[in-house]
This record gives sequence, C-alpha cells and structure tokens, in this order.
Amino acid sequence: MNQSYRWVIVAAGGLLGCVAIGAMFSLPVFLRPMSQDTGWSVTGISTAMTIGFLAMAGASMAWGNLSDRYGPRPVVLTGSIVLAGSLALASRADSLVEFQLLFGLLVGAATAAVFAPMMACVTGWFDTQRGLAVSLVSAGMGMAPMTMAPLAAWLVTIHDWRTSMQIIAGIAAVLMIPAALLVRRPPALEPSAQTQATEEAQSEMSVGQAVRSPQFVTLMLANFFCCATHSGPIFHTVSYAVTCGIPMLAAVSIYSVEGLAGMFGRLGFGVAGDRFGAQRVLVLGLLAQAFGVLAYAFVGQLAGFYAVAVIVGFIYAGTMPLYAVIIRENFPLKMMGTIIGGTAMAGSLGMSTGPLLGGLIYDRFGTYAPMYVGSWILGLAAMLVLWSFRPFPEKREQLAVA
Repeated sequence: MNQSYRWVIVAAGGLLGCVAIGAMFSLPVFLRPMSQDTGWSVTGISTAMTIGFLAMAGASMAWGNLSDRYGPRPVVLTGSIVLAGSLALASRADSLVEFQLLFGLLVGAATAAVFAPMMACVTGWFDTQRGLAVSLVSAGMGMAPMTMAPLAAWLVTIHDWRTSMQIIAGIAAVLMIPAALLVRRPPALEPSAQTQATEEAQSEMSVGQAVRSPQFVTLMLANFFCCATHSGPIFHTVSYAVTCGIPMLAAVSIYSVEGLAGMFGRLGFGVAGDRFGAQRVLVLGLLAQAFGVLAYAFVGQLAGFYAVAVIVGFIYAGTMPLYAVIIRENFPLKMMGTIIGGTAMAGSLGMSTGPLLGGLIYDRFGTYAPMYVGSWILGLAAMLVLWSFRPFPEKREQLAVA
C-alpha cells in the first residue's frame, strides 16, 4: 500500500500547491482593476504581496517544525481553512492598510502551511525517484498560471475584483480541504516504524546543529537570491505587458505559457537531478535563469513575451524543487519540515523584494527595465552561492563510494 499511496501524496501535494499558489498569485491579475476601482496605488497594492511573502517567510519554518512534530495533515488542513477564510475577508477590505494586512499576513502565512510541509512529506515517502516526485508536486504548483490566473482574469472581466476574489476563496475551500485530508505522515516517521540504519546515523545531528551548519546557511542564501531573481519578473510581467500595449487577457496568457513551459521544466530538471546530481543541475539552472529574466527587458511584442516566457518558465520552475532534494540528501528525515521550512523562509524573503521594488522602480522611472537588470545580477549571485555548497563530510564519502 505504501508504494502506491505515495503517489496519492504527490497528487494531493500538487493540487494543494496549485490552488494555494494560484490564489495568492491572483493578486497580479487584480492589480490594475483594484487600482482603478479603489484609487489605491500600484505600489500600495503590490506591498500586500510583499507583506504576503514576508508572512510566508515568518511562518514557513514554524509550520515546518509543527509538521515534524505532529505530522503534515493537521498543518496543511489548518492552512487550507485559513487561506480560504482570509481571501474572503480581504475581498471586503475598505482600506488599503486593511487589505494589506488581511491579504498579506493571513494569505501569506496560510500559503506557507502548504509548501514546506508537503515538500518534506513527499521527500519522506520516496527513497527512489525522489527528484521526479518533488518535481511533480512542484509541477502541480506550476499549474497555477495555467488554471487559477486565467480563471481570475476571466472572473474580473464579468465581475468586480471583490466578487472575483470571493469566488477564488470558495474554490480554495472546496478543493483544498478534502485534499488536505488525504495527506499522511511518511511511513518511516510513524511511531511503529523501524528507523533505517542510514537515518540512525544521520539522527546524531540535532536541529540546532543543522540550522547552524554552513550547508544550511548556504542553501538559505542561494534560495534567497534565486527567488529574488524571478520575483519581480513574475509579479510584474502582466503589468509590464499591458504597458507595452498588450490587452489584459493576452497579457495574462503569458503566465499560462510560462506555466506550461514550467511543467516541462520541473519534470526535465527532476529527471536530470536524479541522473546527474541535484546540485550540479541546479547550478547550471541558476546561471541560465539569470540571463533568461534579463531577456524580458528586450521584448515589447506578444510574440517576444511568449518566447522569453517559455525559456524563463522552463528554467525557474525546474530549479525550485531541487533544493528539497539537496536537503533530503544532507539532513535527517526527522527534521525535513524544519530545514525545508527554513530555506522556504529565505526564498519567501527573496520573493518579497520583487513586488515592492518593481512597483517603486516603475512609479519612479516609468519603465521596468532596471528591474530586469537587477534581477540578472541577483541571478548570478544565486549561482555563485549554490556553487560553493559542499555536502557534509560523511555525505562526500558516500558519494565517493557511489
């Protein structure tokens, strides 16, 4: 049963991630309709997304630690309920500050309850095909641009943004709560399970030692710079395309193209990581990502946006799951939620930079070009940091023997 049920865990994780990420990233679609309806500035609304990423950062490690202690099901179930409720509340906000707090703090914290616990859960269910498994979960999350974003764009053409956000909240509740009930703790962490010898050897490391290790710090820094690289381009691509004269529905379709390419990227990078090593593949991916986001500064027509979206979507989506694989290869299973949550915290901090800085750059200069140049520099920094990562000594010996 365990061998077959692990794929149910993958499917549940993919669905939960798709809806949660899609709900949070509906805000870029609502950005201009909200500004026109309320008079709130683009920077002010974008700040809600920045607050959301900061909330994700603050909550990721805590949710991960709770999933280590009590199992992933109660954590993702709580997150699913809070996400749906907070979206509904945010849709009724009367002031910008109220919206920033409701959408930013609550939606961001609730989304964090899905990512780290589910990634940790999946890595515990798989001893083989681990790269493929986490890539499939991430691929579910990558379905958001092809499903939730077009849905939000369609809803806002026939309803106001408040009604549209309420509908998104209802969809989140209907899909996420049942999926959360399917989640189970990895068999190796069940009280009755016998710990494998490899895990016994690893268990000598405490959580305190793990979070103070150079390996953990390096992964956090790499994920921070990696997410800071694509944060601004992801959040502001629709707005940028609209400023180039592309209609809203066509601009949103750029997200869909990026998401479709990301599906192939996640699978391709996952298989490559299993075959050639996650770190090696990730370093090359981060280098390619840096130049991919820079290419957005040189396009202005829909065809050009599509071409860059294919490249960027394939690369950035493919790189993200490999962090979990590297963590699973270097840290004990019993602390997967905490360690993945810690790197997710760093990634969320990186993601928080793009919406605000991109909005400030556009409001100040009237163009997004400087944002893409800055993203390129951050991408190169991410590659250099990850290139410096070295496995724990015992892990290096295992790799040498293998």
